[in-house]
Amino acid sequence: MRIARFSIDGNVAFGAVEGDSSTATDGELVLDIIKGIPYADFELSGVKVPLSKVRLLPPVLGNKIVAFGRNYADHAKEMGGEVPEAPFAFFKPTTSMIGSGDAIVYPGFTEELHHEAELAVVIGRMCREVPRERVKDVIYGYTCANDITARDVQRREKQWARAKGFDGACPIGPWVETGLDIAAASDLAIQCTVNGEQRQLGSTSQMIHSIEDLIVNVTEAMTLLPGDVILTGTPAGVGPLNVGDEVAVTIQGIGTLTNKVIKRG
Repeated sequence: MRIARFSIDGNVAFGAVEGDSSTATDGELVLDIIKGIPYADFELSGVKVPLSKVRLLPPVLGNKIVAFGRNYADHAKEMGGEVPEAPFAFFKPTTSMIGSGDAIVYPGFTEELHHEAELAVVIGRMCREVPRERVKDVIYGYTCANDITARDVQRREKQWARAKGFDGACPIGPWVETGLDIAAASDLAIQCTVNGEQRQLGSTSQMIHSIEDLIVNVTEAMTLLPGDVILTGTPAGVGPLNVGDEVAVTIQGIGTLTNKVIKRG
């Protein structure tokens, strides 16, 4: 099931996406509004709205975004860094999240904005010290993410808080796909295009540290809550974004996250 969060007529709701997104246009997809919170038991209301009539929001309301860097060997190589022996984590604030269709506002403090297409894992239950064999039980689903980075700022500042945490630095969506198991999610094609031109193409099978590795690693140290997001790293091919560009992240079996870069007003 694909679960979206959206606004319509000033109201915010969750809905189950109906229709085949691989062949349908947005106008042919509909949202069946959910009664309750999707992380717990819920019912479909039967009240349906066309996807084309709503504004998609970030599909989760998490407390934190834990991101992992250099988790693809080719990306580590292109950045001139070593492949980490253990997962390498950093945080992005939830205020950095925007939804599919929202604008990425080019920050005034950078001259080198980059895209990074990533598979995002959404947590479905409170958990800590999760053993490998139980990782599947704490995952709610998967979505697309773009770890937007101020690359020049990242190079000159030892901490990545500003380089990767500014408002709009974490586009995520368009919805959460709950129907994938870990084996399927670990072998998905992931692509990034800018203005229709392919920039990144890889597979989640190329991750150095697996989905299980990442969740075991982070829950050794902290509690994860429903809606928390794990960014699993990006394949090679990261590159610049300019004002006016449209960047799209497509992950097989999930969907496409699309955002346009605009100038700060």
